[in-house]
Amino acid sequence: MTNGFPDAEIYQTNGTKLENPIIFAGFVGAGLVGTISVDYMINKLDMKEIGFLRSKHLPPSTVFMQGRLRHPFRLYANNDGTICAIICEIIINREGLYTIASTILDWAEKNGSNEIVILDGVASDKHDKKAFCAAEVDLCRIMEEHGIKMIPQGFITGISGGILNECLIRKIKGMTLLAKADETMPDILAAATLIDAVNKVYGIKVDTKELKKQKNQIGNELKELSNKYSEHKKIDSNMYM
Repeated sequence: MTNGFPDAEIYQTNGTKLENPIIFAGFVGAGLVGTISVDYMINKLDMKEIGFLRSKHLPPSTVFMQGRLRHPFRLYANNDGTICAIICEIIINREGLYTIASTILDWAEKNGSNEIVILDGVASDKHDKKAFCAAEVDLCRIMEEHGIKMIPQGFITGISGGILNECLIRKIKGMTLLAKADETMPDILAAATLIDAVNKVYGIKVDTKELKKQKNQIGNELKELSNKYSEHKKIDSNMYM
């Protein structure tokens, strides 16, 4: 901790008891697919904010929606504590990636979670309405049973790569569900594709019709963040497949 500011620490602000939850995570990436899909799931599953991550490695930024301030790196849970969501709406400094990844997984294991699923986009010229996965062999086999193909090879960097890397040496299983996305603007259809994949595999019923109808509205609201990601990507490539 430096000058009272932690390397990374999760503060729980809600007493919801977690019951070995599956965790869905979304971070800033191509087409903002991860943040859009996880945010939509949070709203449709009526999840409540239960805490946030505070770290000296996060840029000094806050987020506000409809005039209301909120922490940019938040944690949510459903009413019975079986599903959690992690969403981060700012770009994380490279220097703190492993510290933050370890802190997230320490918290997840402490609360009995056995699996974390990262939803993300892969930069592409065109979305093809398909979801792909990258995980250890047993999880990939389950995904393929549901029609979700494994990515044969590639690189995943950034906070997503840090979490998945750390999962390889822990008991918690890590997986990423990916969709090809337009990196120049928020890709609502790619986000909907990932939610549909989550519904299929995990039996979570989140209707994506409303999300698709809000394509233009959401696209305009998140355009600035998408531009910042595109600028950042020129310096630090996030994913390749």
